Amino acid sequence: MSPAPEAQAFYVWGADNTAYGPVELSVLATWAEEGRVQANTWVFSGRECVWKLAREIPGLQPLLKPAPEEPVPALSPAFKPGALRRVKVFAHLSDAQLARFARFMEIARAPQHSTLVCQGEHGDAMYVVLEGELQVRLLVEGRETLLVTLGPGDCFGEIALFDHGPRSADIIAARDTFLLKISAGALQTLTKQAPDLAAAFLLGVAQTMAARVRADNQRLSDTLSLARAARL
Repeated sequence: MSPAPEAQAFYVWGADNTAYGPVELSVLATWAEEGRVQANTWVFSGRECVWKLAREIPGLQPLLKPAPEEPVPALSPAFKPGALRRVKVFAHLSDAQLARFARFMEIARAPQHSTLVCQGEHGDAMYVVLEGELQVRLLVEGRETLLVTLGPGDCFGEIALFDHGPRSADIIAARDTFLLKISAGALQTLTKQAPDLAAAFLLGVAQTMAARVRADNQRLSDTLSLARAARL
């Protein structure tokens, strides 16, 4: 028994976030020749029941016009792709992926001595330090303690992207500081418009958060071991 026609069809994810189809491979080939389907266009294969890039469809690649280069936008004089390369969340992304990702970011500037984040306030964004210096301070029983200093390549606020919960500390600019802001809204747009890039970014966030939890668990274990040793 031959497969149903629907199983042999394709759907094309358009720039307006609408799926067009079903169409047969011959129609898909015509759209590729006309430039309506490009190498990085998402196509759903009914036969395989999976979304894939048009350049991955057998027989379609020779018909595809090369996608135009996407330069990294000049968000700020402080923006340098190399700074992102130092951030673990972005370390596994290619230059092309970084260029695409930059379109979904905002630039933020924190003047010296200004407070970027207040302990207890709700947030919905992650930040990457491009240039400058930030101090993470915690107020406990009326006393302020410096927890850590953040510099170029450091990031914070990953959890806020998902739970929009209260910030756990104050973050103050020790010097004039430039940052990239990745908001929850931008992440939603990224997920809709570039799901492959969103998946790569979220994988990096998950790996970074997992490493942070392991490090915190190890510090807690070391602290408990020292406390027990002190009682002996």
